Amino acid sequence: MQKIILLYVITFLILPFGGCALDQNPRMINIDSHTLSMFSKGNGIPVVVIDVGFGDSYHNWFQIIDSLSLYTRVVAYDRAGYGQSGAGPFPRDCQQEVTELNTMLERANIERPYLIVGHSLGALNAQYYASMFPASIAGMVLLDPPPLNWINGKVNFPDLDSLAKQESESFSKMAELARSSLNPEDELKAIYFETLASEHDAMFTSSAEQITSVGSFADLPLTVISSGKPNPRFGKSADLFQKFWINENRSVAMKSTRGKFVLLEESTHFIYKDFADNVIQEIKELLMNIRNE
Repeated sequence: MQKIILLYVITFLILPFGGCALDQNPRMINIDSHTLSMFSKGNGIPVVVIDVGFGDSYHNWFQIIDSLSLYTRVVAYDRAGYGQSGAGPFPRDCQQEVTELNTMLERANIERPYLIVGHSLGALNAQYYASMFPASIAGMVLLDPPPLNWINGKVNFPDLDSLAKQESESFSKMAELARSSLNPEDELKAIYFETLASEHDAMFTSSAEQITSVGSFADLPLTVISSGKPNPRFGKSADLFQKFWINENRSVAMKSTRGKFVLLEESTHFIYKDFADNVIQEIKELLMNIRNE
């Protein structure tokens, strides 16, 4: 099982870090403890702010960024420890990352309000941002947020619980290997894997507690997009867990009186890749609804 997990980490998480082209002229925003690499395109409000999924890169979002920038300003960034951003303080939980995101937007003079778009872990951050800074948020689009009642331990899937624990340990081991390397370039990989280890562990501890404390989103314009395809990595639990995940996402949409739930039956967890046009359309629809108010 450990070898399978490490293979998954290598194929799905190293590639976003090492396989994408880096911005030649990123806007580096100093937030005191470190700097964050920010990308911006287009003009208009509300500004679409993108927070990517676990281990991912906003470079994989350029189809969506380019399309949306025709209608409004789009901001994307590397979280601390990702890409060209500096290492940030630990733990890397929602509260820490949301605080840093808000500081970055303020220091960069990005005009409010924001339409936050979050995928996976980024969707947890988006929810926490909306709870911490409600006056700054015009709306949210959440792509496959992790099922809250699983990450906070209220519902158990024993085989998946074990898998999650082993993955956190795998990230830590990969960070140790990078740290012990004689290649100076592996320092960045060590920071990246240390960040992943902290984010992954926090998702089942402090981040889960923080998101559990988030109540209603009142009448905030909200769209939750859920994937329909079970993940084959989850073995015998895959089908049941996918149904559970979908129902959990429905519950998130119900936290707003203006919540909308969209199920893309043929999509994997990587909704923004599998059905980019649908994601663009849902964001545009919410954007136009906000502007017409």
